[in-house]
Amino acid sequence: MIVLGRIAAPFGVKGWFKLQTFGDDSLSWQKMSHWWIAPTDGTPAAEWKQYALHGSQAHGKGLVASLEGIADRDAAQALAGWYIAAPREALPDTGDDEYYWGDLVGMTVRDEAGEMLGEVAGLISTGAHDVLQVRDGDTERLIPFVAAYVNDIDITERTIRTAWQKDW
Repeated sequence: MIVLGRIAAPFGVKGWFKLQTFGDDSLSWQKMSHWWIAPTDGTPAAEWKQYALHGSQAHGKGLVASLEGIADRDAAQALAGWYIAAPREALPDTGDDEYYWGDLVGMTVRDEAGEMLGEVAGLISTGAHDVLQVRDGDTERLIPFVAAYVNDIDITERTIRTAWQKDW
């Protein structure tokens, strides 16, 4: 499952809720007929609960949504903190130089000389830009996910080439 965001709080009294989204294009989620939810982002794929998308819309800088069967504020409140995800095959295709965070996790990160810096353990959204969490044993590097540092991403080879130095 690719985790897309998290249910933040109820919105109104008819079962709608606000979302904390992970990524840039949450409006593309409207193209999916179903969303999957679970109490933790580490829930095994078979245990995510599938819901038909009843409605969603942009709201300020975020997104609000409603799922079939979640009919009132109390039901939406009970889901606060739960995660939204989808199987990779249910997600809309990405454009050139666009990636789902879940596609990047586990990739090997190398510097320009080819030396391994570690593997992508996760990403952090800082507001200004996203940051790669790269782990190599006990060492963690936080590399800005911007063109100045990320030179190339090879989905097939599962590698990221970066201008980041091992001793930084």
